[in-house]
Amino acid sequence: MTTALRAVRARVLRLLAFTSMYLLVVIALGVLFVVAVVLSLTGSLAFSPLELLATAVALAAGAFAVDAVTHRLMKTALRWESTLITVLILVFVMRPALDPVALLWLVVTGAVAAVSKVIVAWRGRHIVNPAAIAAAVMTITGVSPAAWWVGTPMLAGVVAVLGIAIAWRTEKLRVVFTFIVLALTLSIATTLFAYAQAGLAVSVGDVASQLLVSSPILFLGFFMLTEPLTLPSRHWQQLLVAAVVAFFVGFPLSIGVISLGADRALLIGNLVAFALAVRARNLGRLVLTDTREVTPRIRELTFTAEAGASFTAGQYLELTLAHPHPDVRGTRREFSLVSAPSELPTVRIAYRTSPAERGSSFKRALGDARVGDRMRGSGVWGDFTLPACGPLLFVAAGIGITPFVAHARELSTRGVQRDIVLVYIAARAAELAYHADFADHQVIIVTPDDPTPLANETWAGGLRITATSLQSMVPDLSARHAMISGPPALIASLQPALAGAASVKTDAFAGY
Repeated sequence: MTTALRAVRARVLRLLAFTSMYLLVVIALGVLFVVAVVLSLTGSLAFSPLELLATAVALAAGAFAVDAVTHRLMKTALRWESTLITVLILVFVMRPALDPVALLWLVVTGAVAAVSKVIVAWRGRHIVNPAAIAAAVMTITGVSPAAWWVGTPMLAGVVAVLGIAIAWRTEKLRVVFTFIVLALTLSIATTLFAYAQAGLAVSVGDVASQLLVSSPILFLGFFMLTEPLTLPSRHWQQLLVAAVVAFFVGFPLSIGVISLGADRALLIGNLVAFALAVRARNLGRLVLTDTREVTPRIRELTFTAEAGASFTAGQYLELTLAHPHPDVRGTRREFSLVSAPSELPTVRIAYRTSPAERGSSFKRALGDARVGDRMRGSGVWGDFTLPACGPLLFVAAGIGITPFVAHARELSTRGVQRDIVLVYIAARAAELAYHADFADHQVIIVTPDDPTPLANETWAGGLRITATSLQSMVPDLSARHAMISGPPALIASLQPALAGAASVKTDAFAGY
């Protein structure tokens, strides 16, 4: 990826990071539903607006009813955004109806999806996509077969635009495009073969365009394959899952009397992802054991994880915190892990604090957390890992120092020596955190005010980081693998300065 493309990517991520990942998906699916209703009013779809609305209500009735019961029995908070996402996905997968019997089966479909989140789950993650398992069950039993009516030319453009926004926000563009390209290629091949066997001539372009806009491929890739709780933690593993799903979408095989449709293809990929997750044994139940103020604006939380947990330095944790009256951003957030894997079962995260009136309900609840409180890590993800060899340049902006701390602690614990230069940028000296963890490495601090007293660090003043200034601070930049972590806007502004590095890896994140 070129420097210019990296900068565009970071800026777009900043725009999309106005809200949580889950709420963004809700918004995107909601917009798609409104577009579908408008199209149905014009007669452009095969279903009436009333059928679409009735279907949505029936699915929601079944899903939210089961969720309300299960969460009450298990004494957990209702994650309304997760349930709403499942309902809206099913609206576009199941056949809309007004018939009372058909609507009753749609209520059952919503209930099956909600039940699967509790029964077909492991250590806080879904083993299978709830919407996909519900669609598969109803299709295989024959009581309410999935229609995948979202695969229509009238909606293809909207699905693609909204889907790209979601994949960009979740940093799954490569995964989704890998799936789409492979699934489309295989589908074209099997379709052309079928036409050839029938003695019919058909244009490759016609087949390709028809499959792209009139099949479930786009919706499946953008809105279902990207569900984080059914994906493995590493990028190469996610690409493997995408390839597996694409294979079974492109070659819709049959097992006995059961054919492998789009929902069942996704379920096979989910099982592959689960097999990888079982091996990783990601963080699950967490007990808060300590809290401390690292700086006036940065707070650290220490947890004890359950036995067998694991992660890789540089990865991030998705933390679920049930709390009364959650705002629209929900009950889940991502945090880079400050602790090293070698410190397990101790797990540490850190976050920026802000006045209560400015923070989200999640942040306020996290601030009120006390020692002994239990939380859940629904998974760890990320590939912000160290290159196998070569000198390194860490560029940390603000709270973006956290993944680098995990790397430094892991290297120190293992007794591994790496040539590291850390350029640490902060709004003011009082907000510098964890730089003592880099006592064995060269540290260059960039703050407008004097951070003295210093140990091994060098203060570069508050100068703006440009290609020229960075080259003067790090003369051997071209020999170093650069890693940069911080807010998307700052990463975008720093990308041109890193163009001369041997390689560049970014870890952009937004606030919450």
